[in-house]
Amino acid sequence: MKKFDIVYADPPWDYKGQKQHTGAGGVSSGGAIEHYSTLTLGELKKLPVSEICANDCLLFLWATSPHLDQAIGLLKAWGFKWATVGFVWNKLRVNPGFYTMSQCELCLVGKRGKIPQPRGARNIRQLVESARADHSVKPKEVRRRIEQMFPTQSKVELFARKPSSGWSVWGNEVESDVEL
Repeated sequence: MKKFDIVYADPPWDYKGQKQHTGAGGVSSGGAIEHYSTLTLGELKKLPVSEICANDCLLFLWATSPHLDQAIGLLKAWGFKWATVGFVWNKLRVNPGFYTMSQCELCLVGKRGKIPQPRGARNIRQLVESARADHSVKPKEVRRRIEQMFPTQSKVELFARKPSSGWSVWGNEVESDVEL
């Protein structure tokens, strides 16, 4: 089984059937469940991600604010230690939130072993300002920045929707070239 140095993942977080920002029984405003199949935290933790990771590997994991604690638990379940916030995506448009108006999403970094070598660029900025596109589609700029930091490492995108040059993919919306 191929081992990867860089894992990039945008899990289909389960909101327990809740519609986005409306509460149970509310009018739909585009909840995840209306766009794709979601997975519970327990189901995500059972995925054998650690089996495809090199000894020295980084995980770039997207986390919505309501799932931040679950995301840190997930990266640990997959065999990574919490490292930092890799990217903060300013979507340039606000959504109603339960506490404050929401417009940012975080991409966390987990580390297994050491940072994969050799390193590429080390002056990559954390803040990504890019208009939100279709539901849950992440800005291509983040993948590009990861490629700049780790240009020669083997990379896989989990929960991928489209193939991307230089990346292996796994997901139910794309013909996968990685077995999980």
